[in-house]
Amino acid sequence: MERKELVAGIRKKYQALRSVLDERQRRLWAATEAQLLPHGGVSVVAQATGLSRSTVHTGMRELSKGPGKAMEAGRVRRIGGGRKSLAEPKLLRALEELVAPTTRGDPESALRWTCKSTRKLAEELQRQGFRIGDRKVADLLHQMEYSLQGNNHRRERSSGSQRSV
Repeated sequence: MERKELVAGIRKKYQALRSVLDERQRRLWAATEAQLLPHGGVSVVAQATGLSRSTVHTGMRELSKGPGKAMEAGRVRRIGGGRKSLAEPKLLRALEELVAPTTRGDPESALRWTCKSTRKLAEELQRQGFRIGDRKVADLLHQMEYSLQGNNHRRERSSGSQRSV
């Protein structure tokens, strides 16, 4: 069978299964497909699925350990795997310090808001050494029960303002 046909066949199977497989199941499925192919099978499967070669190799290592030995039941990644949470106390304190001077709202009320943009807050946090984007800043502000308010251009009026009715 020619490589193009092989890639097309594996891609078709993968697209049929992709939506019902979690990360670990995709890795193991790709590994079994690669093991069924001759030399170069890992590259063929990686090309067909879009998974990295290292992901396919990880699946092969997990398969070689035997069923149930590779990982705790119910886990997709090993303990400690995956992206670390950004909601660390240092980051939350730094964010609170940045928004505190411009916080608006009744201090007795749970509703607080800030007029600072999430982009500017993210830039300042990045200058302080945190790796964070404006969307995560918005999420953290929401968790801290802040509301984001746009600029409100008000004109100050005297008590005897001239208003047309």
